[in-house]
Amino acid sequence: MAVVSYRALAARVLTLPARLGPVRLVGVDGPTGSGKSTFAGRLADALRSAGSDVTLLHTDDLLDGWADTVTFWPRLESWVLAPLRDGKPGGYRPYDWYAGAFGADWTQVPATGVLILDGVTSTRRAAAPDLTLAVWMSMQPSRSLARAIDRDGEAMAGELTAWHDREQAHFAIDDTPARADLLVDGDPRLPHDPAAEFVTG
Repeated sequence: MAVVSYRALAARVLTLPARLGPVRLVGVDGPTGSGKSTFAGRLADALRSAGSDVTLLHTDDLLDGWADTVTFWPRLESWVLAPLRDGKPGGYRPYDWYAGAFGADWTQVPATGVLILDGVTSTRRAAAPDLTLAVWMSMQPSRSLARAIDRDGEAMAGELTAWHDREQAHFAIDDTPARADLLVDGDPRLPHDPAAEFVTG
């Protein structure tokens, strides 16, 4: 384990080659409740401070409801990854979780700089050729589920438990953690400044 600054990681990302057309794709993967979105947001801020233009895309915006844990990927490929691979802008219609449908308006994803893809299965095997960096947020499954329920409320416990079971099945088949370039401790005990630093796991 070691304490690493987001600033140092941003500098590392910018030295690595773009593999998704002109875009450096960084995937932040791991179980629900493990801190993916927080990590992705802090890395995005560090990259912007380093002078890079960054798009942060949450896979939750591409899901067609709770049951779409794994099967949303063709939508991501068609809407975002394929155009970027050709050096063209991509885009997506964010899912409205209250309306239970995709919105009418498209959000553009430019073909420049860095795209951070934050969410469960974002570093799946199919993404490997396009990824500049694959990040895995490490956490005990029972702990991550408990944190997700604390975050979203007991009313969502049933949906979150079913989601947890689907993601764990996917991770086992995909062997996701073993292929990560960077393992991050999602529940660190080492002293550090969470706003500026993370702990490797």
